[in-house]
Amino acid sequence: MESDLVTPVQVVERRRQVLLDSDADGFAGLFAPDGVMEMPTAAAGAPQRIAGRESIAEFSRRTVPGVRVDSLDHVAVHETGDPEVVIAETVTRATLAATGQSFTTQSIQVFRVRDGQIVLFRTYVAPPAELTRPQT
Repeated sequence: MESDLVTPVQVVERRRQVLLDSDADGFAGLFAPDGVMEMPTAAAGAPQRIAGRESIAEFSRRTVPGVRVDSLDHVAVHETGDPEVVIAETVTRATLAATGQSFTTQSIQVFRVRDGQIVLFRTYVAPPAELTRPQT
């Protein structure tokens, strides 16, 4: 695949597919070697910033087996005045492997894509209500 033919929107769609396929290495492979993943609203104990494709790959290999993405819908994908930046509004339905508990979460994701590779992925995720409700 020629990177100069790959648009940021196509990279965002490819990311969606590798997550649906539970492909941790495919996900990490979308990043530039010095790419960064930021999760400012991450749960306590989770990293808020991961730098470098190899670190992203290690994180993904640990995380992906624990969460099966059942669906990832792009509610909207917004191209911006900056040709490298795309913003996606998403709704994700997933299942925790350890418990079988399903949940739904919404997010706003900002991608900076250069030469067909993600150089910055920043996600703002709403905590899933199904996992944050007090148990009765």
